[in-house]
Amino acid sequence: QVQLVESGGGLVQPGGSLRLSCAASGFTFSRSSMMWYRQAPGQERALVARISSYRTTNYADSVKGRFTISRDNAKNTVYLQMNNLKPEDTAVYYCYAYTQEYWGQGTQVTVSS
Repeated sequence: QVQLVESGGGLVQPGGSLRLSCAASGFTFSRSSMMWYRQAPGQERALVARISSYRTTNYADSVKGRFTISRDNAKNTVYLQMNNLKPEDTAVYYCYAYTQEYWGQGTQVTVSS
């Protein structure tokens, strides 16, 4: 069955960095676009970054220049490198597999001093 397992969240000070990982299984990972979404309390889930099977990337304007999405098809894993984090980046971050229409369980990122 399809599984997406996120890891790497936590508490970080403003200006700090985190790298999120999403380990996938149960489908042909290399053929699927993969996305990272986030949802802050009281807000709708929003797209943060996307990487296609051809490694084309897209980012939300709010994270351009600070976040980088990448993938390792040999490890069936997608990453989100987050630099220069701000308090407004605080949210639960979710991995999404486009071809499977499947969500991971989410990982909490809190940016606070």
